[in-house]
Amino acid sequence: MNSGIIYKGPSIIDGQPIVAIAMYSKANTKTGPVVQTYILVDGMPPLEASKTGADVSICGDCIMRGDTTTDPKRKQAKNRRCYVNLGQGPTIVYKSYMKGNYKAANPVDLGRNRFVRVGTYGDPGAVPGKIWDELLSEATTWTAYTHRENWRPDIAMQSADNYTQAKLQWKQGNRTFRVIADLGELDKKNEALCPASKEAGRRVQCTACKLCKGIKLAKSIAIVEH
Repeated sequence: MNSGIIYKGPSIIDGQPIVAIAMYSKANTKTGPVVQTYILVDGMPPLEASKTGADVSICGDCIMRGDTTTDPKRKQAKNRRCYVNLGQGPTIVYKSYMKGNYKAANPVDLGRNRFVRVGTYGDPGAVPGKIWDELLSEATTWTAYTHRENWRPDIAMQSADNYTQAKLQWKQGNRTFRVIADLGELDKKNEALCPASKEAGRRVQCTACKLCKGIKLAKSIAIVEH
């Protein structure tokens, strides 16, 4: 099985309808072959969800979402800083979903012996934890990030929006993933530069790196904003 719906129901964040779709792909040169997981507002195109603020159901209070707008010239939220291009992956998956191309799938089957990217788009904290437990139960490894405070530190790294937030998470024993403006912001004692990043020479793919998950096995990770 290479794709399917692993969850369809209320968001854990606000109770609104969402859908989570997983698909196996070899197209991403940074990650390598991976099961991508898209968490989408059910029944609303990703760009519209961003522009109206309905994406709170899948992204929570992440500051990268930007600001809602009614400007007819804008396709998405103002000041949106999230690295995910809504017009590409999320929109393609959403359109395919609306056409009925994805069927309900067993998460265990989709994740078996594969590398899983938990929350390619959307915060995994919007989806019941048991779904991720099943998807990862027989996976080789995974990456996961969340803005939800202390959500499943066994699975996900905490996304830190600034150095102050990162230090607070470190005090709690959590690992963080932080976007930095330049290499001068890197805390070399507590953080390592993402090995798959341009600044690190793209020396390894995510499938081989295996550092971006909640298990406390290494330093926190930082990447230069792109």
